[in-house]
Amino acid sequence: ILERKKSRIDSELFLYDSGTWGEYLESTVYRYRGFRDGLEVMHEEGVGDSFFYLGDGSDIGYKIGLVNIAAFIAQSMKETIKYDVCDENSWDMVDSKYPLSNSCGQLGQSYQDYHCPENEKHMECPVDPNMKITATTHAKWYGAPAPLFCGPKKEIPYTGFWDYTIHCDNVWADPPEYCDVYEGQKGGGFDSTSPVKNSAGRTDVEGCCWWGRGVIQTTGVCNFGKLNYFLGARAAKEGRPSRYPSIDFCKTPDAICASKEHQELKWVAGFFYWVNSLQSYKSGGWDYTTELHKFVENGMVGDAFINAVSGIVNRGCHNPPCGTGPVDGGAERSANFRKVLSVFLE
Repeated sequence: ILERKKSRIDSELFLYDSGTWGEYLESTVYRYRGFRDGLEVMHEEGVGDSFFYLGDGSDIGYKIGLVNIAAFIAQSMKETIKYDVCDENSWDMVDSKYPLSNSCGQLGQSYQDYHCPENEKHMECPVDPNMKITATTHAKWYGAPAPLFCGPKKEIPYTGFWDYTIHCDNVWADPPEYCDVYEGQKGGGFDSTSPVKNSAGRTDVEGCCWWGRGVIQTTGVCNFGKLNYFLGARAAKEGRPSRYPSIDFCKTPDAICASKEHQELKWVAGFFYWVNSLQSYKSGGWDYTTELHKFVENGMVGDAFINAVSGIVNRGCHNPPCGTGPVDGGAERSANFRKVLSVFLE
């Protein structure tokens, strides 16, 4: 079914907002081929003993699998596809400024402190204070902040902020001025005259290489460590089957977005999150797999199922606000879900 729909998936679902009068264009980052290859990896090989669920052997089993995929794509359309980015954007403003230390974490978070639970602690990545990485992708609006970056204090003692008000494209100046921080830049620039704190109080970017990457933003030392433990160089080194034996996700977390050879990685990272956080979700009497089956068995009507899924993805629970606020873009996520289903099932 998916193979028959591949052109519609690219042309109707994997679209980004160009910022021009509501014009949506086909994504340059997310394409059907990478999606299909990533799904194949996570369904057939999985991570550990976890696999992307494509339904059971019943008459409606294939629909259950398609709905699971549709829910995944609906969230991905909201999280990253509509922005045509793989790396996390810098978007958290502090006192009307975009701190360059947002790479360490946004909204008061610290990504390098996203540790695994005790029984999985052995899987997480160590934090290398000397690691230096610049994000592969970035936002595209006028004055959008530069790609996130990290580096040691001995080289970058402190960071300032991104000034989105700078008019950098001034060819008539003497000497001429150009927007040359990143490709496609239309405005803005660095201001590092003094340290500027992010929302968690950081002004440096040492060890801050663990921002979100992939279609549903794999983030933190635990998640990258698990990828490496099950799919990457560590698995190969320790004698376990490894899909990507040459990629050390702990030393090169940017491989998810930067790899030209493995375009599916940005999808694999998202499917990995889905398998671990959605398919295994059980809380307060709500079980994802059970509710998925119920939704299909009851004729796929109503928004209760996708609204609960959106809550888990965006707020960590199936019945938000759950202490962290309402779902961001709930109606959009629901509309995405219906759109994906219509493409799949028409």
